Amino acid sequence: MINAPLPPRLRPLANNLDLQPFYGDIHNHSDLSYGHGPFPDALKKAALQLDFVSVTGHAHWPDMPVDDPSVAHIVDFHVKGFAKLRAGWDDHFDALRSAEKPGAFAVFPGYEIHSNAHGDYTIVLADLDGGPLCLEDTPDELKNALRQTYGARAMAFPHHIGYRQGRRGINWNTFDPDLSPFVEMNSMHGCAERSESPRGYLHSMGPVDGHSTMAHGLALGKVFGIVGNTDHHSGFPGSWGHGRMAIYAPSHDRNAFWDAMLARTTNALTGDRIHLLTAINGTIQGGVIPATADATLNIEAVAGSAIDHIDVIRNGRLVHRISPALTPSPVDPAQPDETLIHLELGWGARGSCHHWDGSLEISGGEMLAVEPRFRGPEIVSPLEGEDTGHPLPRISASGNQVDFAVTAEANPNNTTSATQGLMVRARLDADTIIRLRFDGQTVEVPASRLTEGALSGNLGPIDTPAWRLHQLPRPEEWQWTGDIPLGTLEQGESVYVRLHQDSGQMAWTSPIFVR
Repeated sequence: MINAPLPPRLRPLANNLDLQPFYGDIHNHSDLSYGHGPFPDALKKAALQLDFVSVTGHAHWPDMPVDDPSVAHIVDFHVKGFAKLRAGWDDHFDALRSAEKPGAFAVFPGYEIHSNAHGDYTIVLADLDGGPLCLEDTPDELKNALRQTYGARAMAFPHHIGYRQGRRGINWNTFDPDLSPFVEMNSMHGCAERSESPRGYLHSMGPVDGHSTMAHGLALGKVFGIVGNTDHHSGFPGSWGHGRMAIYAPSHDRNAFWDAMLARTTNALTGDRIHLLTAINGTIQGGVIPATADATLNIEAVAGSAIDHIDVIRNGRLVHRISPALTPSPVDPAQPDETLIHLELGWGARGSCHHWDGSLEISGGEMLAVEPRFRGPEIVSPLEGEDTGHPLPRISASGNQVDFAVTAEANPNNTTSATQGLMVRARLDADTIIRLRFDGQTVEVPASRLTEGALSGNLGPIDTPAWRLHQLPRPEEWQWTGDIPLGTLEQGESVYVRLHQDSGQMAWTSPIFVR
C-alpha cells in the first residue's frame, strides 16, 4: 500500500502503451563526500518514498578558483569532499548492492563534476559491478572516458542548468545529447524552465539567466528530456518539495528504468508523485515524430491534489490551457467517492522541532494507497550547519490505518515550509470518520467536514506544533484526460505539458520533438 502504483483504471493511456510511472531522485548528496547525513541512512530514506535512487558524490572541479583568497573557504570543503569520495568510492558499492531490492527499489551509482565553463554534470552508472571514477574536464572528454570504461552503461546530465554560462550553468554549445539524454530542470536550486518562474533560484550562486533555461535550449533546436531531482545535501534523497523525476517504463526493473532514461521518457516534478503522460500518435514524451498534417496530443493526468491548470507549450509558447474546474474530465468517473487525504505536520516555535509518532485511520470506506511526503533539512553547504541527527522516519500501513513517525522542524521563516506529511488515496462513505492519534490525543473528523475546507489544530496553546488535514478534492479536480488538436506539426517543432496544482506542486513532461 505504501507507494502503491496507480491501478490500470487510473492510467488507461499508459496501460494501453504498456507503461507505468516510477519515481526517483538521481542527484542528491550525503556524507559520502561533502554533505550531511550518513550515506547508509540516505539509502534507507530513499526507499521510503522512491522507486529508484542514485546517491551522488562530489568528485572533481577542474576550473575551481583556487587562486582567489575570497573563496578559499569554499575551495577547502570541496577539496576535502573530493578526497573523501575517492577514498570511499570502491567500498560504497557494497552498500549500494545491499540496498537494491529487485522489483521494489533500484539503486544506481553516481557522482558529479563541477565546471564553470561547461556547467555541472551528474554521472550515473547503469550497473552495480563497480568501476573507476572517470574525472574529465570537458563533456567531450567525459563521454570518451565513460564509453571506453563503461560502454553504453553510463551517462551524464547537466544539473542546476539555470545559472549563467561560465558560472556553473549549462553551456548549450558543449551540450551533447549522446552523453546527456536529459537535463535537470528543477531541483532545490529552483526551476529553470524559462526566465520567469514561481520557483526562482535563491541559492548564493545567483539567479536564473534566460540563456541557461530549458526554453532557450529548445529555441536553439536541442533535443533533450527533462528531469527534477532534489540535489539535497543532507542525506535525504527524494526530499519532498525539493524536486523529483518520473520515468515511464513497462515494469519495476532496473534495466527497464535505464532504457527509459536513455529514451528520455521522463518528467520533472517538485514533490508529489504526479502521473502526467502525453502522447502523439503513440509516441510519448521524450520521443521524436515526423512532421504530420493533423496531430492530436493525448493527455492523462492524475495529480496529488486539486489541479489548477494544465498548459500545453508549443515552440516555447502557451497554446492551450486546461482548467479542470471549467472542463472536468476525470480519468475514472466511475469512482465518484475516491479522494486524497493529505495530512500535514509541523509548525511550532522558530528553532524548535517535534517528533510526530502517530496514526491516521479511516472508519468507513477503503484505504487504497499511501504516499509519504517526508523531507530533509535545508542545509546545503557544510558552512551552513551540521546534520540534525533526527531519527529515520517510519511509515507502515495495514487495512484502513497508516502508522508514522517523523520529525518536523518548525518553519524557519514565513516563506519557507519545513512541514512533513503523507497522502492517502481512499474511497470514503457518506459517514466516514478520519481518526488521528498522536501525542496522547485522538482527533475524530467527519470526512464531510473536509469537503467544506481544510481543518487544522495545535498540540497545545499558540506557537505549539500543529497539524492540518487538507480539503478533500473530488475526482474531477485531481484527474483529467483528453485530446488536444494541434493541427499541422512541422519540422523543428516541440511540444510539452506543464501541470500546476492548487497546492503549488508542479510537474512537467519532457518535450515531444518533430524531426
